Amino acid sequence: MGIIESLEQRRSVYVLGKNLPVSMEEAVAAIERAVELVPDAFNMRSQRVVVATGGKQTALWDAVYDAFDGKVAREKIDGFAAAAGTILYFYDRSVIEGLQEQYPRYAANFPIWAQQSNGMLQLSAWTALRDLGIGANLQHYNPVIDDAVRELFDLPDTFVLVAQMSFGSIEAEPAPKDPETAKRVIVAS
Repeated sequence: MGIIESLEQRRSVYVLGKNLPVSMEEAVAAIERAVELVPDAFNMRSQRVVVATGGKQTALWDAVYDAFDGKVAREKIDGFAAAAGTILYFYDRSVIEGLQEQYPRYAANFPIWAQQSNGMLQLSAWTALRDLGIGANLQHYNPVIDDAVRELFDLPDTFVLVAQMSFGSIEAEPAPKDPETAKRVIVAS
């Protein structure tokens, strides 16, 4: 499948299950490969991911619910917890700070470039999972959950949480995309 066909298949799937069409090891290998291949300015390698599965997957979404003191619907959180796993996307602030010291003229740009790389990583991992027949959706419960996530996974304070991506078997396909929403390109000659 070509890149455009792969991107066409990538969708936000909200009804996910634990019955992956491939092994968890194959899914994790695709995520690892995406981390390896996605570019990062100055080759800074600032991206970090945690893949939560099994008991940690359940504990993660319980911690998300608790962090919001019940102000998010339990059914919504349970939907994410029903997935086979969740990828937590971070960038490592210590890497950025080191490069800011080394290249002070670019200091303001390193956090921006880290975010750009993280976005590319999210899309690449999401698309790679979809190529394996795995569905996913992207969530942004940070910064409210940052402390709970760091504690749950024993992560350093330098890991800055960017997004959470639940992934699993596709239990219900999403509605077709509206082609009108895709018309956002202006060609100027």
